[in-house]
Amino acid sequence: MWTRLIDRFLHRFVCHGTLHLTYPDGAQRRYGAGPPEVGVRLTDPALLRRLTINPSLAAGEGYMNGTLQIEGDDLYGLVELGLRNMARGPAGLLQGMNQMLRNAGRRLAQANPAGRARRNVAHHYDLSGALYDLFLDADRQYSCAYFARPDMTLEEAQAAKKAHIAAKLRLQPGMRVLDVGCGWGGMALTLAREHGVQVTGITLSQEQLSVARARARNAGLDGRVRFALSDYRALERRFDRIVSVGMFEHVGVPHYRRYFGCLRERLTEDGVALVHTIGRVSPPASTNPWIAKYIFPGGYVPALSEVMAAVEKEALWPCDIEVWRLHYAETLRHWHDRFMANIDRARALYDDRFCRMWRFYLVGSEQTFRHAGQVVFQLQLARRSDAVPLTRDYLYRTDDAAGTRAAERRGVPGGANGRLRAQIP
Repeated sequence: MWTRLIDRFLHRFVCHGTLHLTYPDGAQRRYGAGPPEVGVRLTDPALLRRLTINPSLAAGEGYMNGTLQIEGDDLYGLVELGLRNMARGPAGLLQGMNQMLRNAGRRLAQANPAGRARRNVAHHYDLSGALYDLFLDADRQYSCAYFARPDMTLEEAQAAKKAHIAAKLRLQPGMRVLDVGCGWGGMALTLAREHGVQVTGITLSQEQLSVARARARNAGLDGRVRFALSDYRALERRFDRIVSVGMFEHVGVPHYRRYFGCLRERLTEDGVALVHTIGRVSPPASTNPWIAKYIFPGGYVPALSEVMAAVEKEALWPCDIEVWRLHYAETLRHWHDRFMANIDRARALYDDRFCRMWRFYLVGSEQTFRHAGQVVFQLQLARRSDAVPLTRDYLYRTDDAAGTRAAERRGVPGGANGRLRAQIP
């Protein structure tokens, strides 16, 4: 029965690309036509049922478990084929019902009170630090890099990202800055070192906290940078600037008003906040079930309409909204290639199943940015309409030669206020 159902499903589903499928009993079928052309062998009869009911979850699990085998290990081709066809909507009654149930329950799935938020963060960010060393840049920037030139290295593009954010923050020496979701401390340390500000970084990951504090001590910046294990809802002080990079995806739609309300309460009257988050260009939806189960429990990539609905109710001025398109796809390609170059070290840390899971995560994420409408939103927010200049010229001016030379040593053309001379295609 399940063979017949999956056969019918795939005849409806595959309209872009070609899938050559070998069933567990050895039968072979071809679905669709044209590129990409991918060959897949299923070795477990039970996988047919799971693929019929919930293909988004079962395909990833099958790859992880080795029961879905791809000819030539062409994971990129299979994910592209899947995403391009999924863009047309559910191809069957079971898949449609599954999507409806996920959408109906998404607010419950995204509920992240402080205790649950801490557990969700630990699931991903308290993995071995040695794992992240295998594919991140030396500063451990675990968010979208900014490829101001197509030929930038990952290190140069991550430095360009930090410089671009610093320019939007309009930093002055002595300012008090809050870094919400500070990761391993790279952004906080960079802002303190290069702009003379006082930074408080908060995280819910004990692993990240330990590394960030050690980095501050080793850099001699522990007098200017303070890291704490804290939820954003627990803070009481006010700050001149707030930056949050790659954290908003973990907030959850039910908490958006509280999040932006906290930002407003924590900003001084002339303060500025910069929120950098993955987003979707499509209407609100639900999180991919495989990602929610194995990678980012409680995570969600928002539509801009959901974000701005909360911003406007919390009396914040949207001073600038910038959309980065293929920058994260390029970042993820760098991460994937570095991870695969260090795959033996990854296996020594974990096992083959984990490595296949991590590769599926990196490839799936990259292809989602290329083929499924994911982008990065940067929101510059303030309590006052005149907190930043009224034009964007300040982002592209070169204000001082020393700053220009320092930025260009980090790979940012034209200085900290003079990037964006070229874009990736």
